[in-house]
This record gives sequence, structure tokens and C-alpha cells, in this order.
Amino acid sequence: MGSRVIITDSTHPILPQRLREAGVDVVELPSLDREGLIKAAQEADGIVVRSKITVDRQLIDALPALRCIGRVGAGMETIDVAYAESRGIKCLNSPEGNRDAVGEQAVGMLLSLLCHLNTADDEVRRGLWQREANRGLELGSRTVGIIGFGNMGSSFAKKISGFGCNILAYDKYKYNYAPSYVTECSLTQLQQQADIVSLHVPLTDETDHMVNHAFLASFARPIFLVNTARGRVVDTAALVEAMKRGQVLGAALDVIEYEDMSRDGLDSTSSEPEPLAYLRQSPRTLLTPHVAGWTVESRYKLAEVLANKIIDTLC
Repeated sequence: MGSRVIITDSTHPILPQRLREAGVDVVELPSLDREGLIKAAQEADGIVVRSKITVDRQLIDALPALRCIGRVGAGMETIDVAYAESRGIKCLNSPEGNRDAVGEQAVGMLLSLLCHLNTADDEVRRGLWQREANRGLELGSRTVGIIGFGNMGSSFAKKISGFGCNILAYDKYKYNYAPSYVTECSLTQLQQQADIVSLHVPLTDETDHMVNHAFLASFARPIFLVNTARGRVVDTAALVEAMKRGQVLGAALDVIEYEDMSRDGLDSTSSEPEPLAYLRQSPRTLLTPHVAGWTVESRYKLAEVLANKIIDTLC
């Protein structure tokens, strides 16, 4: 009898197609909730999830035949990976599929900040022609510090290498990883030298609010901040305070800590937090709705990469 995989969310058709071609029995139930998944996956060898269902130990224990958990995307914070692996269940994701998309958007957001592109566009549309007020800064004259040098951080570094800027990278868990155009450094060195900081770390207990008051106060000079990782890596109140005192000159945020990933939007259960209101009205911020890895090409590649990993695991 072949393996069975339950797909619990929308994905590119290449994922079920590739699995079926490999002999896997695929059940597509994109509107499935947690209780429905438990009922549907009692005999499933694998499940494919995104962010709407949290795969905790209770869910894992409720699926006795489970051999692998696939995540369409990079972040694994909604999966209890340690517990799953202790049960012999392989946890798979597909960051290779959207690393180019994330790297490209991070570059685009950074250039918009440095050159006031969004502000200038808005002003011209309103009949304003303010050249001096929109005098930009050149990326090539600056030092860019990258925190986290996995798929996303290394992609961003490669994309900006042609600008001629000085690129530093700090990764707590890697050594001797940097290509010739990147200089490995400590966090302290990065904070002493960087003009721009781009975040590319997963959300863990260690990185939750990693960018806080103390972190931002440790920089030797004012910085531009780019976050295409996870919203809760940045303490938004601390960021706003740093912007008000001039420690952060501008912030490009594809992710915000007030995002409700299970509902694919901002948390609407309470009134708008003051820090978010500040970010929304500030001309020194650029905000996008968690779309850095969300391109036409990445939708295909994320699914294809994950399909290959599931096939390697189950077939």
C-alpha cells in the first residue's frame, strides 16, 4: 500500500501532481481545520501545512501513522519540530523555493527607503515637485549588516554584492560560511560598523523580540532596518522609540509583530496598538503585507522543492 499525504492549505498544483506521479495517495483538503485534520489524517503518512494550523504535540500524538510534516515555506515556528523529531517524524520545509524572492524584495525595499521612492511618487501624484527633500543616499557607499546567513540572508547578500557596498554577516550558528564578497563578523562588530541592518533569522524563543531597546541602542551610528523575516523578531515599541530619537532613520518591514498568520492579516481583535499607528503614518517606513517570498515564481518553486523532499522521505 502506498503512502498517503493530506494537503491542508492552498498550494501550487505541482505539489500534488509530483506526489501522485511518485505513487503517493494525495488528499487535498485546503479548507481543513485542526479537528478536521485529526479525523482525516488518522492513516496519513504525511501532512502538508502552512500557518493556519499549529502542529503541536497534541496534534502530533493524535496522528499515529505520521512520518513527515511538510511546510510550504520557510518558517517552522508553528510546528513543534523537536517533539516531532523525537517521535521519528521528519519535518520538511522549502526555503530554497522563495530565497530569491525574499532577497529581491529586501533590495527593493531598501532602495526605496534610501532614495525616498514611495514618498516621491506620492508627492508627484499630489502635484508636488520636491527634489531637494527627496535627495537620496547611495547603497554602494554604505556598510550593510546581515543577521542570519541561511537561504534568505545569503540570497540578499548576493543580490546587493553588485552595488559595491561593504557587506558584513553575523550568524550565531555558522562559521567559515561567507563568500568572498561578505565579511563574517561578531554581532558587536556589526553594531559598530553597520549603516543598514537586514534581518534573516527564524522566529524562535531566542529571536523573539531580539531587536529590542538594548539591541538598537548598541549601534554606533543611526541605521536603516529591513525585516523580511518574522514580525516578532522586532519589538515594535522599541523600534518606534529608536525612530523617534533618530537611532533608526527608516524601517522597511514586510512583517509586523501584530500579524495574525493563522488568519492571514493583522490582528483585529483589539484596537490598533500605538506603535503600529506610528509606523503606518510615518514617511520613514515602508510596509508590505508579508509578501517578500510571495511571487509567481516562488509559488511554483516552494511547492516543487517540498514535493521532492516528501518523495525522498516517503518513497
